[in-house]
Amino acid sequence: MAKPIYLDYNATTPHDPEVIEAMRPFLEEEFGNPSSSHFYGSAPQTAVMEARRRVAALLSCRTEEITFTSGGTESNNHAIKGVVDAYGEIGNHIITSQIEHPAILEVCHYLEKKGTEVTYLPVNGQGLVSVSAVEAAIKPRTVLITIMHANNEVGTIQPIAEIARIAKAHGILLHTDAAQSVGKIPTAVDELGVDLLSIAGHKIYAPKGVGALFIREGLTLSNLMRGAGQESGVRPGTENVLEIVGLGKACEVAGRDLDRNMTHMQQMRDRLFRGLKDSCSNVRVNGHPQQRLPNTLSISFEGLEANRILDAIGPEVAASAGAACHSDTIEVSGVLKAMEVPLNWAKGTLRLTTGRRTTGADIDRAVEVIRKAVKSMKD
Repeated sequence: MAKPIYLDYNATTPHDPEVIEAMRPFLEEEFGNPSSSHFYGSAPQTAVMEARRRVAALLSCRTEEITFTSGGTESNNHAIKGVVDAYGEIGNHIITSQIEHPAILEVCHYLEKKGTEVTYLPVNGQGLVSVSAVEAAIKPRTVLITIMHANNEVGTIQPIAEIARIAKAHGILLHTDAAQSVGKIPTAVDELGVDLLSIAGHKIYAPKGVGALFIREGLTLSNLMRGAGQESGVRPGTENVLEIVGLGKACEVAGRDLDRNMTHMQQMRDRLFRGLKDSCSNVRVNGHPQQRLPNTLSISFEGLEANRILDAIGPEVAASAGAACHSDTIEVSGVLKAMEVPLNWAKGTLRLTTGRRTTGADIDRAVEVIRKAVKSMKD
């Protein structure tokens, strides 16, 4: 039996073949510690340096501004906790949004228990944060604004560059969680104007368990961990050479093929939407119609339940839901709640995300499978 068509690329991505090949020597032969001064440490040390250069090239920043981490969650934790701890004497107020990933929201909830004040900004019906609302939320003791670059559920791209201008004018640091945007849209840090930016390797065809944090030169963050002096003393622990190499290669491929991949993913996404719109009645798209990731389609089927659709299509199409429907309750995602998507639409929401490997045949087959499932539930 053939594997299901994969339309869940925002959840994770397969390893790029070039990434696998780049990693292979460090799985089979080059086992040395990059901190070792002898022969066995030489190749790993050089590989880590090259990977750092490749990540920096994708973000158009300096190599010394890249710190390798275990993934997006650690990068987000380090950015937020590191700022609050290091700049606590200046202030203890953070501004974020209601639609952030749990790797942001849970950190903020934790810090609130420790005395940090957090403002959670609402979004409009398209999932956009208001730039004027960001400015209005600033207080004399605001030290950090953390707003995601693009939403993982509906794909809406936030006006980070405009928010950055406001942050800079008020002398406030700006962090963005770019786990979903890196490799899908341009993410040059100077164009965005951010001081800190988080990357998750497994979202860009690199392995799980590796990521990076851009820390603008001149900033000093408190460390999450204590140990030896790896990563310029910012992130102690023997480097995960194998996966760092994978992340570096993934970033190189992402930058090299960005325009082509953006075009392909959007063509596949739009083909998917047209097919579902033409074959299913009462559907709506969630998120901004233009300011949206090229691969992301959050689509709602009025009056249906997402988990029932997923159960029906599961053997043939792999996707995610925007709501979990149980026997007596319906748990709608915090993103859809914040966007005030009506319950009769929200409970029937699927997140369908395309990727580099998605083909037109995949899309056409997925449309037919979903169409049949939806039709059977409405009959």
